[in-house]
Amino acid sequence: MDISLSPIYKSLSFVLFLLAPFIALAQDTEGNLFPDGTKIPKWFSDTSKVPLEKLGKPYVITDFGVSADSTIVQTKAIQQVIDRAAENGGGVIIVPKGTFMSGALFFKPKTHLYVADRAVLKGSDNIADYPKIPSRMEGQNLDYFAALINAYGVNGFTISGNGVIDGNGLRYWEAFWKRREENPKCTNLEVSRPRLVFIWKCNDVQVQDVKLRNAGFWSSHYYQCHNVKILNVRITSPHAPVKAPSTDAIDLDVCTNVLVKGCYLSVNDDAIALKGGKGPWANRDPGNGGNYNILIEDCEFGFCHAALTCGSEAIHNKNILMRNCSVNDAKRLLWLKMRPDTPQKYEFVTVENIKGNAYSLIYVKPWTQFFDLQGRKDVPLSYSENITLRNINLTCEVFFDIDVNEYDKLSKFTFEHLNITAKNASYNKGLVQDLSLIDVKVNGQTIR
Repeated sequence: MDISLSPIYKSLSFVLFLLAPFIALAQDTEGNLFPDGTKIPKWFSDTSKVPLEKLGKPYVITDFGVSADSTIVQTKAIQQVIDRAAENGGGVIIVPKGTFMSGALFFKPKTHLYVADRAVLKGSDNIADYPKIPSRMEGQNLDYFAALINAYGVNGFTISGNGVIDGNGLRYWEAFWKRREENPKCTNLEVSRPRLVFIWKCNDVQVQDVKLRNAGFWSSHYYQCHNVKILNVRITSPHAPVKAPSTDAIDLDVCTNVLVKGCYLSVNDDAIALKGGKGPWANRDPGNGGNYNILIEDCEFGFCHAALTCGSEAIHNKNILMRNCSVNDAKRLLWLKMRPDTPQKYEFVTVENIKGNAYSLIYVKPWTQFFDLQGRKDVPLSYSENITLRNINLTCEVFFDIDVNEYDKLSKFTFEHLNITAKNASYNKGLVQDLSLIDVKVNGQTIR
């Protein structure tokens, strides 16, 4: 039969033609909502790159006394270029082709960093080149070593270019593992190590195209920032042959409106970690807070302890959406760290349209490393609710890696349209109040 002549086909085609605009609108609306149903602002849709010529007067560091010698530490000379730009109304500090070694650099208002193609800004591996100053680490405000790149109160700050910012971290990693051998219970802060990038109280930040690698500690840390875009950035630190400890790719710490798009992340710790404070009274500390309206999309994850982590130093994360990503060799896709000494609430977290492999699909367990109730008699409760995993095709060892205690309250979890291959396919619905399983297949079997 010629289907083009079928009256039924013609009627159906006409109906679909009339409904097409409404279907498209419904799909567009659904795709542009945060997990709590609020609309994602148009700001998140603007992924245009900031062109070099829009960053102000160019300051090529080699034009101002910085030597093209990769063997010497030139912190003072590079900082003088930044200071000169700031004194003259701002501009962009350009690292040209070549390798330039430095300690801590401090960017000023209206200054920017551009690392050119085939340029490497390399961190010194001597901790003396990173002064100890008021800072923020692991959910607490304290004096700590400055990062290689520091921006405090620099609204509109950008890091761009196709070059490399290299933490030169091997010496720090080896020192950490030696200390861990001496004392298996040593904390992360016992061995002096600098971060690669620390951006604090900066709004309208954009980090684009650069490669961040070999961090001594966290790779990039954003604290109390609003409107941050991280676009097409590659962040790597090795997990072999020497493990690069605590080299989280992106740490968001009391931030709102963050877009992470088109990035490749592979580190020996969490890829994207949402932090905000720790301790039995963390919610009373004005330096702490939540992370809100975080969109992660079109990213690729290599080896990492988790692609997306809430905690361990976190008190409130809301409207977290990770979508359209691939994972390869992640330990966990989603990790909810339930810290027994901190009041926590993780809500409206959605992970959708994911493919690849990980050890665990979802991991929710008490985080007992280094916790301290500080004399508080009652144990603070932690809540995770309105957590959704949707449209995921994953090969993993463990499907349902959840084991919580009476202080962890899990509710309103939704697993929808999952196709999972797992060696351990067991699950316990009793651990979650109101667990919805919609079209969930594990090893080819639909579970309910």
